[in-house]
Amino acid sequence: MKPAAALGPHRPPTSLVLGGIRSGKSAVAEGLVEQSAALTGSTVTYVATGPLRDDADWAQRVAAHQRRRPSTWRTVESTDLPSALADLGGPAIVDGLGTWLTAQLNEMHAWDAPRAEWEPAIEDRVAALARSVEHHRHPLVLVSDEAGLTLVPDNRAGRIFLDWLGLTNQRVAAVSDAVLLVVAGQVVPVKHP
Repeated sequence: MKPAAALGPHRPPTSLVLGGIRSGKSAVAEGLVEQSAALTGSTVTYVATGPLRDDADWAQRVAAHQRRRPSTWRTVESTDLPSALADLGGPAIVDGLGTWLTAQLNEMHAWDAPRAEWEPAIEDRVAALARSVEHHRHPLVLVSDEAGLTLVPDNRAGRIFLDWLGLTNQRVAAVSDAVLLVVAGQVVPVKHP
């Protein structure tokens, strides 16, 4: 993968915003994409990657995110991020990579299947995602959970998820112009444009 800076001076900024649960990362990311939209006079597209669930707590989380967004933003729900990114024509926010990864692993039945049966496929999907981020031509902000600040889980599903989320974050960070870590609502720059 090429470093983001090598893509040329006309490439719109891509930012990866990382943080823990309830760290404020989504609000920070929304502010970044709103600034890009104001500069370009464009409408923001919010790409929601979480699968629909029959879960009241999940519904409350989704509703809180929806209330925070301006009514002028367009929403696209997709777990096929490379295709969704290819279809975008202006600034966008993807929230988030953890729910995208969960959908991919669910589809592959990775939680119970031997790694040899699904790891090549998830590797291909993560690589395709990184390529789509690298070649995206509009301002883009991606949100993900920071996976590296916790204990190694004592169960297989937790280990699979955190291993692959960490790898996904690394691949996307490598092709992003900026990487920000949000801790208790405070932004810590990790990679500068």
